[in-house]
Formats: sequence, structure tokens, C-alpha cells
Amino acid sequence: MTHFNNLEVAFSDKSNADLNRAHLLFKTISSPFLSKILTSIVKICLWLKLPITPIIKATVFKHFCGGTTIKNSQKVMAKLWESHIGTILDYSAEGKKSEEDFNHVMEETIRTILKSKNEKSIPFSVFKFTGLCSFSLLEKMSYNSVLTKKEEVEKGLFLSRIETICRTAAENKVPIFIDAEESWIQNAIDNITMEMMRKYNKEEACIYNTLQMYRNDRITYLNELVSDIKDNKYFVGLKLVRGAYHEQEIERAKQKNYPCPVHTIKENTDTDYNKALRICMENIDRISVCAGTHNEESSSLLMDLMQQHNIQKGDKRIFFSQLLGMSDHISYNIANSGFNVAKYVPYGPVKDVLPYLIRRAEENTSIAGQMGRELTNIIEEKKRRRNS
Repeated sequence: MTHFNNLEVAFSDKSNADLNRAHLLFKTISSPFLSKILTSIVKICLWLKLPITPIIKATVFKHFCGGTTIKNSQKVMAKLWESHIGTILDYSAEGKKSEEDFNHVMEETIRTILKSKNEKSIPFSVFKFTGLCSFSLLEKMSYNSVLTKKEEVEKGLFLSRIETICRTAAENKVPIFIDAEESWIQNAIDNITMEMMRKYNKEEACIYNTLQMYRNDRITYLNELVSDIKDNKYFVGLKLVRGAYHEQEIERAKQKNYPCPVHTIKENTDTDYNKALRICMENIDRISVCAGTHNEESSSLLMDLMQQHNIQKGDKRIFFSQLLGMSDHISYNIANSGFNVAKYVPYGPVKDVLPYLIRRAEENTSIAGQMGRELTNIIEEKKRRRNS
């Protein structure tokens, strides 16, 4: 689309070496066969405890992550901010299971909030519920299953962590995203997030829920939410995404023989995503929205809707967001036009962030056209530089 054609702007802060590394990465990821082999090799190397960390850190980690800590992510954040693109610090360590690990994630999330409080370049913080408690607990809570005494204790500690994070965000006036996860644990996430929004979003949206629009029930959920905020007089923050567990959702529904909770036709997801944008813009007096999308059509639509509703480009209630290392032609061109843009910047110890990186590779391989577009843009920019 014409909004996003300026590749000189899109890659303005990328060196030739950055482009060459990105070219190799996306060429690899764009091949499902090669990508599957390499991710399998990485998993085996991890299991065998082979020293592959330096290789990963110099390649895929360097492209998709900010650093191993907040401090050494500063260089990436500063570079983004030079192009008027904010940072959403995302502590992406996954697969933790102990109370000590859960407390560490809470403390790290609070560090991102305090960092955001003091830096305009960090407009949001973010966390996942599965970083703060076991997956099995969230699943039982989602189905209102009876908890054991041990699980009741775990639930109490978990809810205390949520409360601490949300209270800290509200007190420091730092908006915070609560990421969506698998559908069979999402009810607990939605219910607790709703409680936090009602409690802390009295004057403006501070707590944000995430709606995965590949879910075939999310438009209904959004309309119910609109009715609730009108009745109960609070503000809602929403991050709209298409969704990250599509194949997993379909497979589980087949295995357990229940109605598939996600759209199986991509166009239906696109339709619901754009419909959600329209609903949010129609209710902008109560809803703040972050459009987390790599889709050009949806990004253009939101820009058009803002114009139709006479909403200023820099209105803090509306942000566009993409992942670090992805869709720079969208992020940089939108930011260059004066809209609010923030990149998700994952960080954490390389070994802890590897599950995120592997999932990123697996997801991207399955997105039709995504890798081809990234590759084409990189090749075109390299050609432009050679000819300039």
C-alpha cells in the first residue's frame, strides 16, 4: 500500500550488515522445511546442553530481541526513539514453574513499569499471566474447577502478584498490557483483567486486555464490554491482535472434539479485526486501543478511521504496534507520518528467551505471505542502496 512504500524510511536505521543478517534470517524462516529442521536442531542442542548460545545471540536473538537485560536493551530503544518509535519492554522468559521464578517475573515487570515512568520512549509495559503462575492453575480457574489446598495457596499468591503489578502501573500512570494466551486459559485472564480494569481504570485506561481476533467470539465479547463500560463508568484499554496459537487451537479442538474456537478462514479473522477497530473508534471516549498488527490493510484502516472521527495523529489513546525486527515498512512509515508507534522489544537471558524465539519462527513460517513480504522489502532496499 502507498502508505508503506518508502523503504528508505523503513530501513533508515539499518546498516548494510543489519540488512544482510535480516536477509539470511527471513530466507531461512520462509522455508518451512528448513525452519523446522533448524528449530529441531536447536531444541536438541538445548536438551544436550551444547554451547549454542553465542551463535543464537549473534543471529536470531540480535534481530528479534533488545538484549539480555533492560540496561543492555537501551541501545535498541534509543535507536527506535530516533525514528519516533517507542519501546514496549517485554520480559520474555518462558516456561518457568517455581514460586521463585514467578516472583522474579513480577519483580522484572515492575522494573519495566518504573523504567517506563521515567522515559517517554517507553509508553507501555506488558506481562503474561503464565509468567506468574502455573498453566494448569489458570486452566482450572478458567473452567471453575475445584482447587486443591495447595492450588488455593498458589492462586492467592498469583492474584497478589497481579494486584501488585496493576497497582504499581496505576500509581505510576504507566499503561500496561496483559497478553492473551490459549483459549482454554483465557477465561481466567479475561475475568481477572476485567476486575483490574474496573478497579484501576476509573479516570483513564491503564490496564489493557488483549483480544485475539482469530477467536470467533471476540466481537461478541467486545460488544458486551462496550455495554459494561457504559453501565459501570470505567475506561477500557484494548490491544487488538490477530492471534498467536492458531494451529494449536485447531488441533486441540479436533483432539478433544469441541467446537473450534478460532476462525479457520483467514478472511474472517481480518473482517473481525477491522470490525473491532471500528467499534473501538466509535467508542473512543471510553476505549483506548493499541493495534498490534503486521497487516497493511488494518493499519491503513485505522489511520482512515482516525481521520473520519477527527482524532489527532498523536492522540495517546491510539497506538500502532509491531514486533521488533518485523514489518519495519509499517512501523517506520506510520511513525514518520506522525502517528503513535511502539515496537514490542523482547528481552531476557538468551536461554530463557529461546522458547519465544522458536515460537516466533514457527508462527512466522505459517503466516502466508508474511516472510515473502519481509524478504522482498529487504531485497528491494539492498538494491536501492546499491543504485543510489
